[in-house]
Amino acid sequence: MLKIGVLGAGHLGKIHIKLIQEIAHFQLVGFYDSNAEVASDVSEKFGIKNFDSAEKLMQEVDVVDIVTPTITHFQYASKAIRKSKHVFIEKPIANTPKEGKDLVALAKEANVKAMVGHVERFNPALLAVQNSGIELHPMFIEAHRLAQFNPRGTDVSVVLDLMVHDIDIILSIVKSTIKRISASGVSVVSKSPDIANARIEFDNGCVANITASRISMKQMRKIRFFQKDTYISLDLFEKEAQLFKLMQAPVNDDPTVFSFDIGEQAEKKYVKFLQPDVPQVNSIKLELELFAKSIIENNDPPVTFTDGYNALHVAHQIMHKIEKSYLS
Repeated sequence: MLKIGVLGAGHLGKIHIKLIQEIAHFQLVGFYDSNAEVASDVSEKFGIKNFDSAEKLMQEVDVVDIVTPTITHFQYASKAIRKSKHVFIEKPIANTPKEGKDLVALAKEANVKAMVGHVERFNPALLAVQNSGIELHPMFIEAHRLAQFNPRGTDVSVVLDLMVHDIDIILSIVKSTIKRISASGVSVVSKSPDIANARIEFDNGCVANITASRISMKQMRKIRFFQKDTYISLDLFEKEAQLFKLMQAPVNDDPTVFSFDIGEQAEKKYVKFLQPDVPQVNSIKLELELFAKSIIENNDPPVTFTDGYNALHVAHQIMHKIEKSYLS
């Protein structure tokens, strides 16, 4: 049984606390939150100990779950790692790429398990495609992540608030180095960009076009992959997956196969429509369970600190491009 403590009991911290209590491999020792009123309410609601400092909590646990504002991630994670604690930290890994890179080095030196909470990696729609048997080798990717305005999170650019989710997904799928990044963005209601678009070109020829906005009238989290003979559409908000695969010929009277003509001189094309089974999972609970499993089995966690650093590094490159476009 792994003793775990949670740092931060805000909106997401409360979710972590609730779910950790349901995970067999974890024993929730308690939590710490700098807001005394919040801490008192959470302690009473969940029946768990409220520590009066992060340091005291760290002394009592094997694992530290950091769900605090991004600006404090390095402070808490570095302390926990130096105490040889395994660390789960909500995205982004840190406030700056340098902090992220330093955390990667610290975790490696301390030989602890360290994972970043890029929860969309565990979205049921994405899991459905990964479990379908169809390999992802996209050459064009289009992602839209739109959210209604919420003051929570506007202390950072929409790139770090929302777009970083899709950046991480794309980097995990496209196994190639980045050749070029271009981006633009606009600050509408807050001091940092509220809507942004980025184009990432990879050395293998793949291009990703990513849009993120936090001033939309409706929620949208969609990502589409285009590759040879296959088109994949994911709705991460509705948790739906659709696949269209080109076939040489129809299979019997399969109702999921339809044909179309592309010209008199060309052969008729056949396309099979697939809707893979979408697992009924809680993405946050699953990522925490897999982190516990990585500690117990001494394996790399599914989203390493290096993964978190890579996503943060690209996000900051995009932010830099947006800043340059403002000045030009």
